Amino acid sequence: MSRFLLQKRKLLEEVFEKASNETTEKTFSGISKSLERNLLDDFKINLSYKSFETYYKTIVENENDYNIKPVILDDLSRYLEYDSFKNYCSDWKTIEYTISETISKIVINITNKPILQMPDFLKKNGLGIAEFAFVFLLVTGGVLFSNGKKIDNGIKNPFGIMSEMKPDIEKNYMYWDDDRYKGTDSNYVNPGSHVIAMNKEILLHLKKITRPDTLTVENAMGSVWYDKSDNQVEFFTSPGIHPENGKALKDVTERILNNYAGPEEE
Repeated sequence: MSRFLLQKRKLLEEVFEKASNETTEKTFSGISKSLERNLLDDFKINLSYKSFETYYKTIVENENDYNIKPVILDDLSRYLEYDSFKNYCSDWKTIEYTISETISKIVINITNKPILQMPDFLKKNGLGIAEFAFVFLLVTGGVLFSNGKKIDNGIKNPFGIMSEMKPDIEKNYMYWDDDRYKGTDSNYVNPGSHVIAMNKEILLHLKKITRPDTLTVENAMGSVWYDKSDNQVEFFTSPGIHPENGKALKDVTERILNNYAGPEEE
C-alpha cells in the first residue's frame, strides 16, 4: 500500500460528503460540479469537477492510488477547515480510520487448531506476536491486565469491534470531545463526557474553530458563530447550542472579530 493512501481516501470521502450536504444535487456529477463552484467562490481554489471525479473513482471506488499534487491535497484540506493536508493527517479521525482499515484486513483461519494469522503488512513493519496482540486489544477497546480484569468500554456486544469500525455518523450517540462531536454506540464514555442522541447535522457541521487567528471579516461574516463567557470568546462553524455550557451561539460581528480574532499583533 502506498504512503498516505488511506488518508487520501478519507479526505476525498469527507470532501464529497460535505459537498453533498451543501447542495440539492443528488447525482455524483452534479455534486462534483457544485463542489467545483464552491471551491472557486469560497476558497479561490481552481479544481475542475472532472479532476475530482477521477481522484474519487480511482482512490475511493476502485481502491487504487493516484498521484494527487500536494497543493491540491492542501486545498481540499482547507475546504474541510484544516490548515494543510499534513494537519488533516495528524487529526485523530484519520488515525482511527487507518486503524479500522488495518484491523479489517486481519484474517482468522479456523483449522484443527485455531490460528491467528498476522497480515503481511504487520510482519513487514516488524511487529511480533506481543505487539500485534496489544494493537488488537487496543482497537477492540479492551486492555487486559495481569489480575485478569478488563476495562469495559461500555460495549456489551462481544464483537464490539465491528461497532467501533462503523463511521461516526452511523452510530446511535455522540459526545463533545475538545473541538468536535464524536460518534459512539455506547451511552457512557467517561465521567466528564455528556452523551446525547445522534444528530447527524450537528455531528457533521458543528466544530470549534481552534485557530481564531485565521478569521477575518471577509471569511467569517455569515459563516461563523460565537459564544462569549467569562470574557473568553470561542468561535464555531455552525449555529446551535454551545456543547459545554448550553448557551445559544450568536452570529459573529465585526466588533467581535476585531477584538477577539485575526492575527495577533507583534
